[in-house]
Amino acid sequence: MKRSGLSFRFFLPQGGLLLVALLLAACAATPLQGPQVSAPKNIIILFADGAAPTQWEFGKYTARHLRNEGFAVTDKVFREGTLGLLSTHPLNSFVTDSAAGASAMSTGHKVNNYSIAMTPDGARPTTLMQAARASGRRIGIVTTATVYDASPAAFSVNAPNRGESQAIVDQYLQLGPDVLLGGGADYFLPAKAGGKRKDNLDVIAAFASRGWQVVRDTAALNAATGGRLLGLFSNEDLDLELDRDAAKEPGTAEMTAAAIKALERDNPHGFVLFVENENTDSAGHLNDAAALMRALWAFDQAVQVALDFQRHSPDTLVIVAADHETGGLSPTYAQRDLSSMSGKNRFNSDIPRLKMLDGITLSIAGMIEKLGKQPTAEKLDALLARHYPGFTLDADLREAILKGRPLERNFPNVVASALSRMVSRQTGIYWGTGGHTTEPVAIGAIGPGAPLFHGYQDNTEFAKSLQRLLGDR
Repeated sequence: MKRSGLSFRFFLPQGGLLLVALLLAACAATPLQGPQVSAPKNIIILFADGAAPTQWEFGKYTARHLRNEGFAVTDKVFREGTLGLLSTHPLNSFVTDSAAGASAMSTGHKVNNYSIAMTPDGARPTTLMQAARASGRRIGIVTTATVYDASPAAFSVNAPNRGESQAIVDQYLQLGPDVLLGGGADYFLPAKAGGKRKDNLDVIAAFASRGWQVVRDTAALNAATGGRLLGLFSNEDLDLELDRDAAKEPGTAEMTAAAIKALERDNPHGFVLFVENENTDSAGHLNDAAALMRALWAFDQAVQVALDFQRHSPDTLVIVAADHETGGLSPTYAQRDLSSMSGKNRFNSDIPRLKMLDGITLSIAGMIEKLGKQPTAEKLDALLARHYPGFTLDADLREAILKGRPLERNFPNVVASALSRMVSRQTGIYWGTGGHTTEPVAIGAIGPGAPLFHGYQDNTEFAKSLQRLLGDR
């Protein structure tokens, strides 16, 4: 045959025609609906918002060289399970937000950015948690964000806009997740109780009256014994792992363990658990390499909890997923300064420089909060000396912070951009943007049903595979 002026010739050995005929017959007989798989009893989806292959490699490399530890995401789930990629674009754009990304992965339908599992014509396709409940399974939602944030909401309920926090909380009460853990107490409480609800309803009390055990700190969570659990550990998002007060706010692994413990009770039909670490996305938006590193380590501990459970319950499917990439993470080699473009003035992002990240004790979000709206040179220098040992703030970055001068159009937070560039210039961990990118995300699955997630797919296929597994029993 000829294509583009090039000739191709195929030579078949003796008996080759018979072999080709047999292969063609086998292909014709193969069903098109996907591989034959056994359906799992339990499904645990571990969701690192904003994480793509570059983030996973960063987590693995730093865990190995800074902590002398393995990384379960790559070493176990990706290596021994099924590995795939998802495209991430929404209905109305090339770059997605978390609402549209999670909605596609939950319902199998593309939606516009900011929509929570609702199509532009107002249709409300079935979410993963609604389908799981209809299949008789118990359901759980865990997040380091507010529980009404885009990703957990899109996997659970329907709303025209991700900002309709009170309406989303109201739908949680109707849906009745057996486990609901994270931040966001503000839209569960009326104003007189320090909340933001406009209807004077105390939704925490409403959950309690219907049989949910309510926990508000780490100790109470770890001591919980009920099969229905509501845990709200902050009025807003939980803190980044780098800043977290472990006594007040549980880590992702602790919440995962508590959720599995609760969902295992009275569990004849299985459960579906969604666990999100939002900190990977928050760190990416602020281009905070140190906070991202700690968030990835914390997420990996939660993955290990799920894998430990799976060892004792092999009818469990464990999935590591994400909705999009955030920040354009780009570890690289770079010039030490602009005095020379010679290779002799270049450095690589090596172990000693990565160790500088491990010495940072306050996130960029924490720096922004402590600096306030009008940063002063004295406060800036004191915070840097205390929390960023070994780092030097160049004059152009200092001026940007003190004068509020933006550096680029795609880095909207001036202080974050300047501080992250300080870290970049001395570690080689650079960033491409303060927003989301179109990099495909990796999906790893291990357990019954895992083959469905193989290959390069659209993000809607993720939902279709999950809902197929829910209906295959």
